[in-house]
Amino acid sequence: MQKLFIAFFVFLVTKRIWLAVIAYIVASLFENGRTQNRGTQGGQGGFAQDPFEFYRQSSSKYDIPTMLMALSAAVMKADGKVLKAELDYVKRFFSQQFGNQFNSTHLKVLKQFLDSNRIPLNEICNDIRNRMPTEVRVQLLHYLFGIAKADGNVAESELNSIENIANLLGVSQQDFISLKNMFYRDVNSDYKILGVTANASNEEIKKAYRKMAIAHHPDKVASMGEEYQKGAKEKFLKIQEAYENIKKSRGFK
Repeated sequence: MQKLFIAFFVFLVTKRIWLAVIAYIVASLFENGRTQNRGTQGGQGGFAQDPFEFYRQSSSKYDIPTMLMALSAAVMKADGKVLKAELDYVKRFFSQQFGNQFNSTHLKVLKQFLDSNRIPLNEICNDIRNRMPTEVRVQLLHYLFGIAKADGNVAESELNSIENIANLLGVSQQDFISLKNMFYRDVNSDYKILGVTANASNEEIKKAYRKMAIAHHPDKVASMGEEYQKGAKEKFLKIQEAYENIKKSRGFK
């Protein structure tokens, strides 16, 4: 109500609608800032005690770093222990992805989610699903697998956590299996990365490779930050590597 009053007052004084609109926007930004401060200053550790309420009430509900911190915490907690290697991986990703915008406040949000038994995954994943295209959501899973692999091993519980997130994000089972086999390998991983079985013909393998190369080309996330692009390039190289391994084992060009 206050921002409407300010906008109306500016219009009465200036008789210019565009100035009134600007006044309304500026007032909204200040109001959002105050709301966010209230949401993050109360409770234990400087934040609301319940991360679910913090997420629901925050004026920056669609704040990407907050979403990623919540998903990161879910994976980090999955095996019952939070390791320094995982925390370092998250810090490095956020520092390179968000630059100077990444600060101690984000780490406090991460700690809040790590300390909680109640992360609102359904709501967060639904927000991401409605906002991000498929290729970005797939790349987000690549990041989460990176957290799980940071200590050199992907635990079964971490794998289950990421699969649950993948389902909530609306990522296809084929894309999930392809990503999984880049980090959690078995004798048929090269085939699974391409989305085919070991019984597939050479032509089917070539077709699958071309499809994967187009769908997951790094250009698909060119508008995202440096770390997203880095992850996309790593994934693309894994697809190429899998294809080359199969070609070599089968002896076709």
